[in-house]
Amino acid sequence: MIEKTSMLHKLKEGQVYMETWPMRKELVSLFPEHRIITATRFGIKVMPAVAAISVLTQLSFHNANGLPQAIIIALFALSLPIQGFWWLGNRSKTQLPPSLVVWYREIHQKIADTGAALEPPKNKPRYKELAQLLNRAFRQLDKNALERWF
Repeated sequence: MIEKTSMLHKLKEGQVYMETWPMRKELVSLFPEHRIITATRFGIKVMPAVAAISVLTQLSFHNANGLPQAIIIALFALSLPIQGFWWLGNRSKTQLPPSLVVWYREIHQKIADTGAALEPPKNKPRYKELAQLLNRAFRQLDKNALERWF
């Protein structure tokens, strides 16, 4: 079943997922989230300035002919972080492939074996649940327990 949500809701989900995903070096080569989150955070900081400079430069030189292109560049620059949030929002709702479901269940079982209170594993886990579980694993499991997977 395809879930329909509004664009603003999807962007908010992406923002929440960005805050949830563990930014750990062990995960960099396994998942694209680290690169997307890094680029999105960079875009949030830099792209408003790029947009403003592109428009203000044309205004300061009284170049009316270049203003439409500058506005397009500004809109594109401002859209980059939005694209990152959109991708992250879609990713958070995507079900894990079978190979990651096995991995999800193994990590869940390892955390449960430590005696920690944990809700039952999801039947069809999504990347959002994987991010939450990985955060918990990095907090609760010692480095030796994590070596098997990383």
